[in-house]
Amino acid sequence: MPKQPVRVHIFNQSYTLLADGDPGEVEMVAHEIDELMSNIASRAGTGDSTRVAVLACLHLADKLRSTEAQLRSIEDKSSRIAGLLERALDDAQLENV
Repeated sequence: MPKQPVRVHIFNQSYTLLADGDPGEVEMVAHEIDELMSNIASRAGTGDSTRVAVLACLHLADKLRSTEAQLRSIEDKSSRIAGLLERALDDAQLENV
């Protein structure tokens, strides 16, 4: 599928992005970024787009790190559960022999 141009507006700036998949997904992400930057600008009391963009990046990086930590925790728990299930199945097979 060829890339499709998608026009989005983020923090009072227009951008044309190339979407690999659903252009609606790109528009949704752009809208979320626009809202995040607008919220940061209103709380920080600044319209400096570079400062707002850096603060938004820091916020998103923190969110990403937190999500990655949660994912690692889930993967560890899944691994332990899989091990317990394997042992239980092995024990059940030995009892049936």
